[in-house]
Amino acid sequence: MKKPSFLSYFNNWISLCGAVIMIGSAFSFVFLFAIELFTGAGNAYLGILTFLAAPGFFFLGGGLALVGWLIYRRQVAKQKHEGAVIRFSFDLTNRSDRRKFFLFTGGTFVFLIVSAIGSYETYHLTESVEFCGEVCHTVMEPEYTTYQAGAHARVACVECHIGSGAEWYVKSKLSGLYQVYSVAFNKYSRPIDTPVHNLRPAQETCEQCHWPEKFTGDIDRTYPYFLADDENTPFTVRMSLKVGGANPRRGEAEGIHWHVSQNHEIEFIAEDDDLQVIPWVRVTYDDGRVEEYVSDGFEGNPAEYAIHKMDCIDCHNRPAHVFESPSDAVDQSLHLGRLSRELPGIKALAVQLLIGEYEDSEAAFEAIREGIAEAYPDHTAAAETVAEIQNIYSLNFFPKMKSDWSAYPNNIGHMDWPGCFRCHDDWHSTPDGSKTIEMSNCNECHSILAQGSTPAELSMLHPDGAEFKHPGGDVEGFLCSDCHDGTLAE
Repeated sequence: MKKPSFLSYFNNWISLCGAVIMIGSAFSFVFLFAIELFTGAGNAYLGILTFLAAPGFFFLGGGLALVGWLIYRRQVAKQKHEGAVIRFSFDLTNRSDRRKFFLFTGGTFVFLIVSAIGSYETYHLTESVEFCGEVCHTVMEPEYTTYQAGAHARVACVECHIGSGAEWYVKSKLSGLYQVYSVAFNKYSRPIDTPVHNLRPAQETCEQCHWPEKFTGDIDRTYPYFLADDENTPFTVRMSLKVGGANPRRGEAEGIHWHVSQNHEIEFIAEDDDLQVIPWVRVTYDDGRVEEYVSDGFEGNPAEYAIHKMDCIDCHNRPAHVFESPSDAVDQSLHLGRLSRELPGIKALAVQLLIGEYEDSEAAFEAIREGIAEAYPDHTAAAETVAEIQNIYSLNFFPKMKSDWSAYPNNIGHMDWPGCFRCHDDWHSTPDGSKTIEMSNCNECHSILAQGSTPAELSMLHPDGAEFKHPGGDVEGFLCSDCHDGTLAE
């Protein structure tokens, strides 16, 4: 008799089931890969499913086919008569074979349909914000929570973190694989490191909606604050923010968004990973002029540093994940009436309770409950006060990930962090000392229209801008962040 061939040992039901799994996983791989290739979808998690999960099931099916091969080969080897014919067949007139055939055919059909539908639904799942925020719940809880309360809550994570294009498609795959490794082996940092150094330029993401030509005019903003005294005295600043613009049809680039005008390019170097210490700035104008500004005492060689091209994200560095400082969050709650100003010293007490060191959120909630009960044992608003302060904590403080406002510098403005004053500090000058990046000319970027604690003061408008009157007295010579740090240091 003819010796059985290698392939003939695959003629068994176990190996056929493995082959079906391989076909289904191959289909899923091709389908998911086609979605990414032709739709421009760059989701790192989708890449994990495409290049890890689908091949994993393919090899699983291959392993099952091999197991069937080994089992069937052993069965043949045990036959008493050498050279026995290996035959895999079924007879539809046989009830047992007929049942196996229909079960296998039906199972194969269902498996392939489920694979097709599952692949499509998986694609949509991995594109969702919920997938990005909830799959690795402990790791991503701070970012997911602050994202939901942020200004970009309707923009999907992948729109900013990945975007479209072949280059970033590949980078997202590598990043996604490293993220899986970090979570699986507990290698991720607490808190998550920022800034994201491999984030693509804002021109390729932010400017899909916010393009420079849209930046025109001024914005009128009112900022409510409350002092940390027994009366919770309000102090409000109404300000005109000179956003400016870069639209040549409406005038020259000016105001805050002068920094991202297409008429020039701004570059800088930083001495720290957080981009907070900036000793060197270079401005290149469209006519070829170049100006370099160096901070006092910096003697390094710029060529030895990484040179950053300034874009939106260098100031708007927390566009979607803002951890409010305790002081700002309590001010907002007082302004909206969620915390009662009738509670003596509630501003100071609330901030003090929020900044305590707690092992987890449950311990923080208990401390807040006890602190309010002790301070206001008979007040009717005590229960609502506890709930509001606990809500502030749950939205901005995450002890397990060591994430809160103090972990992430916010470069918008210059209140709790240097922000604008990283460069505008009166210390950055050209080599000949003829020009300086000034700090004192505040009206270049904003002007105070009104300020004070009473309606009468706030009704007195100053179109040309008023001099800021700090409620705590003269602060000339200090940066805001020298005293303010988001707590009651102010």
